[in-house]
Amino acid sequence: MKKILLACAGGFSTSMLVERMKDAARSQGIEVVIDAVAESDIDDQKPFDIIMLGPQMGHAESDLAAEYPNIPVTTIDMMDYGMMDGEKVLGTALELMEKGA
Repeated sequence: MKKILLACAGGFSTSMLVERMKDAARSQGIEVVIDAVAESDIDDQKPFDIIMLGPQMGHAESDLAAEYPNIPVTTIDMMDYGMMDGEKVLGTALELMEKGA
């Protein structure tokens, strides 16, 4: 089972998006684990298959990609994040995990 990790400054603003992503996964019959954490707690969540950063954390993407070179690290699209589009963000995560990007 794949684990998707969403990270933001405090771990709070991504919680609603996580719930929407879980709903989308359930409706598509996809089994994934999705968690939201503060940036400082990322390492405590290992293992994970992708790190998705809230738009406010985009500045940390390259540092995290260097720290976790074997997994995709991406910043969630600001529009998708603002609209809390769980289906679209889930789709992005699955696509990146498939590519191994």
